[in-house]
Amino acid sequence: MAALSSSATRLGEDGTMDVVRAHGVHKSFGGSADLPVRALRGLDLEVASGEFVAVVGPSGCGKSTLVNALAGLLPIDSGEISIAGEPMSSASDDERTDMRLRHVGIVFQQYNLLSALSALDNVALACRIGGAGRRDAERRARDLLSLVALGTKADTSLGALSGGQRQRVGIARALANEPTLLLADEPTGALDSTGAEEIGSLLTRLHDGGLTIVLVTHDLGLADTADRIERMSDGRLVTEAVIAG
Repeated sequence: MAALSSSATRLGEDGTMDVVRAHGVHKSFGGSADLPVRALRGLDLEVASGEFVAVVGPSGCGKSTLVNALAGLLPIDSGEISIAGEPMSSASDDERTDMRLRHVGIVFQQYNLLSALSALDNVALACRIGGAGRRDAERRARDLLSLVALGTKADTSLGALSGGQRQRVGIARALANEPTLLLADEPTGALDSTGAEEIGSLLTRLHDGGLTIVLVTHDLGLADTADRIERMSDGRLVTEAVIAG
């Protein structure tokens, strides 16, 4: 179980590279000029290479905004974000796209897969976007589907897969270009308990293999598999939990 504390020693203080460095990040949306919605309010986060960090908090606290900002999908208003030592927050749109392609894999709550394509073709398409040729993309896609225990379902249409299986396809797609960082935005939010357990086990295996993961979730059981739990409220990280052990 995780023990809450007001401060905890982060990995990376011994010189290990920080894959994520976010400092003083602010992001506001919409509303009126007088009353913007402040999604991120001076947020700070550091994640060391190989670390698994879970961010928990209620709906509307800014978790998904954080994921989108770290992925470079959403420009921030102020502050600094770097991924694998490269500045994300000051980059142009094209530069952020390139950094995301090289460094970041994203797992979405609603999968964001192409329903007209098979499991294999969804993953192979991501490989092709990353620059692989057709044969290499198909070979890598099959390897990734085997990694997520869907090797026998490679040619299956998405409609014939369960929710948990679709999310495993989503994870395979996120791994297509060997990302430095895996961002998982409520990956079990649309799943039943069996599917959620499968995804939790898979994320643990990927972390055990050395992958750096940032997970945002409502599921405290899933969060408890992480190295560190950060609690988010009103656009800030307010406490940390470290895994007792």
